[in-house]
Amino acid sequence: MSKQSEADQTMPLSGSGHASEHEAETRFRNMADHAPVMMWVTEPDGYCSYLNKRWYEFTGQTEEEALGLGWTAATHPDDQKLAEDTFLAAVAVQGPFRVEYRLRRADGVYRWAIDAAAPRFADDGSFLGHVGSVIDIDERREAEDKLALNEERLRLALEVAEIGQWHVDTDTGIMFWPPRVKAMFGISPDVPVTLADYSNGVHPDDREKTLAAYEAASDPRNRPLYDVEYRTIGREDGVVRWVAAKGRGLFDAEGTCYRMIGTAVDITSRKADELRLRELNESLEAQVAERTADRNRMWLLSTDLMLVTRFDATVTAVNPAWTTLLGWAESELVERRFIDLVHPEDVATTLHEVEKLSEGRTTMRFENRYRRKDGTYHWLSWTAVPGEGLIHAVARDISGEKEQAEALKLAEDALRQAQKMEAIGQLTGGVAHDFNNLLTVIRGSVDLLRRPNLTAERRDRYIAAIGDTADRAAKLTGQLLAFARRQALMPELFDVGQSILDVATMVRTLAGGRIELELKSPKEPLLVKADRSQFDTAIVNLAINARDAMNGEGVLTIALGAVSGLPARRAHEAVAGDFVAVAVTDEGTGIAQENLNRIFEPFFTTKGAGHGTGLGLSQVIGFAKQSGGDIRVESEFGKGSTFTLYLPRMLTDAGRQDEPLAEESIDGRGICVLIVEDNADVGDFATSALQDLGYASVLARDAEKALAELEKDAEKFDVLFTDVVMPGVSGVELAERVRRHYPDLPIILTSGYSHVLAENGAHGFELLHKPYSLEQLSHILHKAIRRGATNLQT
Repeated sequence: MSKQSEADQTMPLSGSGHASEHEAETRFRNMADHAPVMMWVTEPDGYCSYLNKRWYEFTGQTEEEALGLGWTAATHPDDQKLAEDTFLAAVAVQGPFRVEYRLRRADGVYRWAIDAAAPRFADDGSFLGHVGSVIDIDERREAEDKLALNEERLRLALEVAEIGQWHVDTDTGIMFWPPRVKAMFGISPDVPVTLADYSNGVHPDDREKTLAAYEAASDPRNRPLYDVEYRTIGREDGVVRWVAAKGRGLFDAEGTCYRMIGTAVDITSRKADELRLRELNESLEAQVAERTADRNRMWLLSTDLMLVTRFDATVTAVNPAWTTLLGWAESELVERRFIDLVHPEDVATTLHEVEKLSEGRTTMRFENRYRRKDGTYHWLSWTAVPGEGLIHAVARDISGEKEQAEALKLAEDALRQAQKMEAIGQLTGGVAHDFNNLLTVIRGSVDLLRRPNLTAERRDRYIAAIGDTADRAAKLTGQLLAFARRQALMPELFDVGQSILDVATMVRTLAGGRIELELKSPKEPLLVKADRSQFDTAIVNLAINARDAMNGEGVLTIALGAVSGLPARRAHEAVAGDFVAVAVTDEGTGIAQENLNRIFEPFFTTKGAGHGTGLGLSQVIGFAKQSGGDIRVESEFGKGSTFTLYLPRMLTDAGRQDEPLAEESIDGRGICVLIVEDNADVGDFATSALQDLGYASVLARDAEKALAELEKDAEKFDVLFTDVVMPGVSGVELAERVRRHYPDLPIILTSGYSHVLAENGAHGFELLHKPYSLEQLSHILHKAIRRGATNLQT
């Protein structure tokens, strides 16, 4: 706040009231108002009482705004406190001051200014205040900032480039070396140095030229640049270093050199690189000559064929190996098309390979046959690269390898044939063993039945033994056919999860009370189209194997799920598609690694004698393969095994078969059967058996006789019952003919085995497997007749 009034502005600066002093003050104010700098005057209390016109023009303030402490409002906000504190401190001590701050110009731009003032005193010594001036120094400050920035940039550049600066006062001999320069002379940073340290530190072999260059640079007559490279010997460490020094002398008006300034750079590493490069250059010619000689020796002595040719197949150079291996002289090959020597069957592929080379691609391994001069052919394996309009190629003779490979193939074929014969021998031996056991029971039972005075109870026992043995023989035959993937499957659409639930009771019974069965399956149905009975048998076989592996105690897990793809297994690659996976896991002993590849072989078993036939897993893999799936085994010896059965998944239930018809009576009265069977014993048995059951039957020994019977009177027959495997026209072909000409006549096929049925199913006909019981025969006859009647009604 200002203490000054309008009248105060006319008061004399000295505080006196005399007119002469007033005139002096007036002259001061006129001079101050026209001064090129901003001027001001304060009272003893520090408040500003006068500002000249230059202040108001520069800041744009009015007198009302500026006087007192109002002048600080034009000061930059960050500098106001500094300016005010400096101002008041000077008043307190009644001494001069000098301060730099930023001052706002009338256009709002801040510029740097310097404010300097001195105290005023009256004649009696009393303090009257300060008088001072403000000068715009913004351009100077900008120049100082630029100078500081340039100095920092120079410092950083010198630091990055590892350049040391030095100077010498030639009058006093005082020398300035920074630590970096001292390090080049092997001197510690804190050790003072003199010109003698410089001259003594230069390598003796370089000292004369180095000192001469230094003296020349200080000579006012020539004033050349001091530019020299020299070696130093470290005063403290004795290490030899290379230094590149540059400098010049500074001369006064009389031409006297009063200072030497310059830079120094440690170039030890660069000199070492130059030395190595010089040594390399000196030896390069010898190396080139040596390598050229090596290449020439390789060209001349190599047993591999070397060839240089144009892309049009014209030969430009060959090595002597062509003569050694193929008998052609160099003169017979150069400027000749190499394609003329290629075997006719290999010409197309060879030209295709040349075309790829012309596109810039490299040939890593290409095989073809070349003709020898004697007309025979040799197999060659080529490696070739294109470059500069030519093909450079090297070939190795692989005729011997080809012959060995062919011989090995023949040997492998022979080995496989021997293995097949061994497997057949093992198979037939195993079948003979098991069937002999079964026949022993049958033969013994028959002999016992022939004995007189048998009780009814013993006769029934022997007959039951014969029946049970026949069932076991049929099961053994089914396992063999399953292993060979030749059983006639009866595919139907069913939910695998429900089938496993149905068979779980049987599995629990077979597993025993000490084995815990865990079932894991999703809630949604997982459908497959396969032979359900064969599937159930496969699950039972896997469960029995798991039980035996755990010695009847542990946890048996059957897990069911849908998977996308059949994983890699044994020698087979992964297969994409939708599959249902049934994993049977045990906690048993596991399978030894050497047995993993044999467990699916027929009659192979790790169980003791009398504990299994070795056909269980053969049946499982045969069923899986024939159903379009497979089985995968994961086992760690001593930690258990997991057998995963994969079957193709059906995503809809379209085509689900009807529920089977209820079993019918075996009474055949009123039904006439046309029996077609080429085996006399089986035919006579079937005829007699049906007659005993009340059926009327006619036996035809082959298809032609059966067709003749139908032509005579087809109306009298209610059903056709034919064997599949017969000489001439097969049962399947007969059934198809009958279906075309007599579509209303029900047809039943019967077979113990047929590759046609195994590969293509029952062709839509009912099928009865041999051996069959009378009950089974009668039931299927009634079933076929019932279906035929239903079809006629619809």
